[in-house]
Amino acid sequence: MHNSSAMKTELHETEQRLLGELRSLRRGQRASRAPRPIKLTLGQSVADAVAAGMGSWRFIIIQSGILLIWIILNVTAFIQQWDPYPFILLNLALSFQAAYAAPFIMMSQNRQQDIDRRRAEDDFHVNVKAELEIELLHQKIDQLRETEVVQLTQAVNNLTARLAKG
Repeated sequence: MHNSSAMKTELHETEQRLLGELRSLRRGQRASRAPRPIKLTLGQSVADAVAAGMGSWRFIIIQSGILLIWIILNVTAFIQQWDPYPFILLNLALSFQAAYAAPFIMMSQNRQQDIDRRRAEDDFHVNVKAELEIELLHQKIDQLRETEVVQLTQAVNNLTARLAKG
């Protein structure tokens, strides 16, 4: 019975290897706690700047103001109408802006998605390590309980033997 309980408490070979890898990875991460600055290419920097600029309230307010002024000036003919009512030139300008903004925003989102994917992988490794550590703690507690039960059984047997003699 003691042999089968010892087999129960042993970790599987794969779990031991994975735990060793995770521990060495963690030691390496402790050694390099300082966050590594990520070197961005020019395209990535531009994409991030465009996405950040176009995704701000400042941009929305400024663009709304420009559009409002454009429409008012063309409707009231305060100055010579350069873009009469259906505002074809305005539509062309906005289409041009959207055609160029969309790829920049998508590049920035793709890069952010890569960062999020790496973070998710790191979280997964941390979760696996935590699960293995919890399993190890459960096994150690079970082993301690088993040892305690054996010692208590021996103590009871010794006391029973003493009482039987005396």
